[in-house]
Amino acid sequence: MDARVEDTAIALAVDLDGTLISGDLLWECVFLLVRANPLYALMLPVWLLSGKARFKHEVFSRVEIDPACLGYRPEVIAFLEEEKRKGRTIVLATASAQDKANQIARHLGLFDRVVGSTVDRNLKSDAKRARLLADHGDAGFDYVGNSRDDVAIFEAARRAYVVAPDRDARNWADAHGGAILFDHGQTSLSDLARMLRVHQWAKNVLIAVPAVLAHTIFAPVTMLQLAGAFFAFSFLASAVYIFNDLFDLSMDRAHPTKRHRPLAAGRIDPPTAIKVAFGLISFSVLLALMLPWEFGVVLGLYFVVTSAYSLKIKRWLLLDVLTLAGLYTVRIIAGMAAVSAEPSYWLLAFSVFFFLSLALVKRYVELDKATISEKQRLTGRGYRPEDKEVIAQAGMASGFSAIVVLALYLDSAAVYSLYDQPWMIWPICPLVLYLIMRIWILARRGEFNDDPVVFIATDWRSQIMIAFGAALMFGAGMVEFNAL
Repeated sequence: MDARVEDTAIALAVDLDGTLISGDLLWECVFLLVRANPLYALMLPVWLLSGKARFKHEVFSRVEIDPACLGYRPEVIAFLEEEKRKGRTIVLATASAQDKANQIARHLGLFDRVVGSTVDRNLKSDAKRARLLADHGDAGFDYVGNSRDDVAIFEAARRAYVVAPDRDARNWADAHGGAILFDHGQTSLSDLARMLRVHQWAKNVLIAVPAVLAHTIFAPVTMLQLAGAFFAFSFLASAVYIFNDLFDLSMDRAHPTKRHRPLAAGRIDPPTAIKVAFGLISFSVLLALMLPWEFGVVLGLYFVVTSAYSLKIKRWLLLDVLTLAGLYTVRIIAGMAAVSAEPSYWLLAFSVFFFLSLALVKRYVELDKATISEKQRLTGRGYRPEDKEVIAQAGMASGFSAIVVLALYLDSAAVYSLYDQPWMIWPICPLVLYLIMRIWILARRGEFNDDPVVFIATDWRSQIMIAFGAALMFGAGMVEFNAL
């Protein structure tokens, strides 16, 4: 019997999670469930105590999936299509729920049979091996898998195909000559940095603003406090970004640029991402414990609000941009708490208007680049194309309001008490106006693609304006700086 005939007589069983799709359907459904109703997070440990099979049933039975939005591996799909043309029997064998596996099978149209988990049976590892042996006999099937749980099935299969393997599956393949269909290699530092969105840490330099304005930035103790606060916020923010990406996996996969993010693209699996997120939270808490307790309170508030934003608020019209403006302002409040600085209501008022303008420009750009018709909402947002002009007007008005607040502050008693030559800092008003208007002009031209705060922190023209403003403040307050 030649190899072709032999192959067609042998069933080909395919795992789902990490193999046919790059993600894990159970984890995706857990996050969909919690996003729909955060109170379900309290029920997850209760269900888990009843066993994994029951846990899966409770989660899967409450979530609807769109099979078209899963992260299928194109190499595996192409391989299955070729084997299907040869006349092979293709079996989807998964530890995910039977009904969800049936939906995926109907969508792809590749599988002759589907076996999955039920309310009283978790079809994983040894249980899956037993089922396949019962259906096909010893070495009566080939198997495509990816993880440690698949090693027992590899041992029973006639031939093993190893896809994007974890460490155990890779070691087995190396020892037994398993054919690797697709191997994206180990997670790289670049993948990790992109998942953490390290470039977004630039936003957290706002923590230093109160110390700069109070002229205490160069004190050694203050610099240490600000460094600790910066990394505490950065670590926590990255953890929130990870959870946000997990909640939005299906939407990110349909997005023209977000689909390249490590989680959406399957470069990093959800369990690894969750471990990293909790590690970052732990480091953030440790740093917060070294700072004044008020900073810890602000950090906790930031975590609660950002989590609420990721779960619900970012889908609500206008409340999303107001929350974003508030979160930027919270960073400034955290800076005050970290160095025990007196609160400045001028600074907070300016911050709210300034960052509201930047939040609105972010929504404007999203609407401008969206390919949707009128009356249709932007995916995951509360906005429609006809809102674009109102957003632009509100954003510009908010930016000018920030300038008004700044101008009033520069003529206040606080400025005269802090600066020896207060008239020197008046040019800051047109400098800030330049920053705001330039961002909006670029946005209206369709030439703005970045987070506005990150843009300001990295754009060389904006950096020149900021440096010029800092020089003016330093010159105007020379007496106070020299007295440190």
